[in-house]
Amino acid sequence: MINRKNKIRYAVVGLGHIAQVAVLPAFAHAKQNSTLVAIVSDDPAKRKEIAKEYKLDKLDQTYSYAEYERCLEEVDAVYIALPNSMHAQYTIAAARAGVHVLCEKPMAVTTKQCQRMISACRKHAVKLMVAYRLHFEELNLSAVDLIRKGVIGEPKFFNSSFSLTVRPGNIRTQSDLGGGTLYDIGVYCINAARCLFRSEPTEVFAMSVNSGVQKLSEIDESTGALLRFQGERLATFVTSFNATAVGAYRVVGEKGQIHVDPAYKYAGGLRYEVTVGDKKTIKRVRNRDQFAAELVYFSDCILNDRDPEPSGEEGMQDIRIIEALYRSAKIGRPVKIPVVEDHKRPAAAQTIRRPGTLSRLS
Repeated sequence: MINRKNKIRYAVVGLGHIAQVAVLPAFAHAKQNSTLVAIVSDDPAKRKEIAKEYKLDKLDQTYSYAEYERCLEEVDAVYIALPNSMHAQYTIAAARAGVHVLCEKPMAVTTKQCQRMISACRKHAVKLMVAYRLHFEELNLSAVDLIRKGVIGEPKFFNSSFSLTVRPGNIRTQSDLGGGTLYDIGVYCINAARCLFRSEPTEVFAMSVNSGVQKLSEIDESTGALLRFQGERLATFVTSFNATAVGAYRVVGEKGQIHVDPAYKYAGGLRYEVTVGDKKTIKRVRNRDQFAAELVYFSDCILNDRDPEPSGEEGMQDIRIIEALYRSAKIGRPVKIPVVEDHKRPAAAQTIRRPGTLSRLS
C-alpha cells in the first residue's frame, strides 16, 4: 500500500543506453514525487557501477533478471527499459505483483502482447503508461494546439524523415529482440501524425529496402510508409538506420504549414516554424528533461488514482499500425486498419517543464 505522503519508489529494469543516459539521471529532476530505489540487470559489473553512482550500493537494491520478483516486493512502480521483445513479460510480472508500469516505447512487438499487458494491468488494478515523452513536451504540444485551433486551416497532409546510423550488434538491429526501423523510430512518426491529426489511419502501404549492409541483414534498412487517415488526409514518412541523422516533420493545411525541426530529440532543443500566408512565426525551446516529466506525471497518476495518457491502448494502436506496415511491405499491397474507438489525446495542459541538460549526454 502506497503512503500518499511518500514518493513513488521505482526500479529501473534494464540498464542499456537509454536507461543510463536519460532515465536514471531523470530522477534528480523528478524528486518531488519519484525516487529511484532499485535497478535490474544481468550484468553484475554494470549493476555495481550504477549502484555506486546512484547511491544504491549500501541498500542492497540491485537485482538480476532472475531476482525480478523479489525486486517487485520492494517497489511501487517499474520503468521498463528492456529490449522490445521483453516488455510484455516484465510488464505482466509486475502487474501480477501489484506494481505499476511505465514501459518504454514501442510498447511491445505484437498487438497480442499489448493486449496481454493491458489485460494484466487491468486485472490487477495497476496503472500502465507507455513512455511517449513528447506527450509532455512544450513545443510538440504547442504544435498540436495550433492545429487544433485551426491556425493552418484544416490539416491535409503530414510528412516526416527520421534516420540515424546504428552500430553493428546494436539491439535495434536484432529481429529476435524486436529490432527494426519502424519499432525504434517509425513509432515517433506514426504517433506524431495521429496526435496532430487527432484521428486514426484506415489504410497503410509500405516499402522496405536493404542495400546489403551486413549489420542490418535481419531487419529493414529503410522503410517508406503511406497512411490514409480518417477525413481523407495522408501521412508519409521514411525511416532509416543507414543514413545521416535527421528527425523532422511538416504538417500542411489549407491556409498554412508547421515545420518542426528538430522534432524528436531528447538531447537538445526543439524548433518549429509556422507559415500562414506571408507571416512566419518561429518558436524554440531549450533542452529539457523529458524523462523527468514522464516520471512526475506517472507518479502523480498513481498518487491521485488517475488514468495516464498515453495509455496502453495508445501504445497498442501504434503497434497495430507497425504490424500492418510490415505486412504491407511483405505482400506489396495496402493493408486496412480496423477502426478503433477514439480515446484521450495529448493536449497543452499536459506540458511539464523540467530544466537541465542530462548529465550523461555530452
